[in-house]
Amino acid sequence: MRDPYEVLGISRSASAEDIKKTYRKLARSLHPDVNPGDAKAEERFKEVTAAYDLLSDETKRARFDRGEINPDGTERMRNPWGNARGGHGGGHGGAQRGGFGFDSMFSEDDLFSEMFRSASRGSGGRQHSAPRKGADVHYSLTVTFEEAALGAARAITLTNGKKINVKVPPACEDGKSLRLKGMGSPGQLGGADGDALVEITVAPHPLFRREKQDVIAELPVTLKEAVLGAKVVVPTVDGRVTVTIPEGSNSGTTLRLRGKGIPAAANSESQRGDQLVRLRITLSDPQDAALKAFLTDWDDTAPNPRVKLGLED
Repeated sequence: MRDPYEVLGISRSASAEDIKKTYRKLARSLHPDVNPGDAKAEERFKEVTAAYDLLSDETKRARFDRGEINPDGTERMRNPWGNARGGHGGGHGGAQRGGFGFDSMFSEDDLFSEMFRSASRGSGGRQHSAPRKGADVHYSLTVTFEEAALGAARAITLTNGKKINVKVPPACEDGKSLRLKGMGSPGQLGGADGDALVEITVAPHPLFRREKQDVIAELPVTLKEAVLGAKVVVPTVDGRVTVTIPEGSNSGTTLRLRGKGIPAAANSESQRGDQLVRLRITLSDPQDAALKAFLTDWDDTAPNPRVKLGLED
């Protein structure tokens, strides 16, 4: 595997946030769902994911920077004689470099390599290495506001081409990461498979926004509906319901729909939240000639609302 910094195209001084942003950008463009049947993109995706797996782990990154581990996370063997490469003594009885002594036939690296091979062989000449867990693979999944609120099952394609269903739990928040055990890169030498980490992104909704367990919805209403009252249809995460706008409502008037908010998360004792419908008076046609004529002739004696705020005398 290449140097992980080179794989991601970042400097060694890059911050953890820079590494995360760079990986997300690359992962989105290289993901198998975006490049179906493209073997090169798939291999590049795996390489980028492996590099991120190492650099996103503070301990692994520090050890790699110190030269203690290789780019693939394996231990880097050290020379027991240190970095000195001089002769083994030019004094009494010492073999001289360049002659026919011990040092002319074997280098320190050759001797060390042979010692390592001999020590690592078991019976029958087999080499024994410790099992290594496979790397975790990162995915991103975008869900709707309603899916995040009530839970859903969504399909994703793994790097090996296999499609699986991901269960998005109720009350799921934007940025939450779901861990799928054993769905990552294969382990080596009998090690366990890595995990798949699926980061959830909740798509913006044109009407809803979340405040803890409540759903806030700003509902446009006409001037006539606000003044005279009306029955209107309002969307909720469960579907549409009919609500009554009280006569004489104003912009900012809030209607509470109990139990129509975000369900309680797993293992939570709290009840389901509410939906708060905030009315916003909207003129369907600000250039309506009849409305202009009515307001021109209307003798409005009510105090200007800005006076109450001290904005006008």
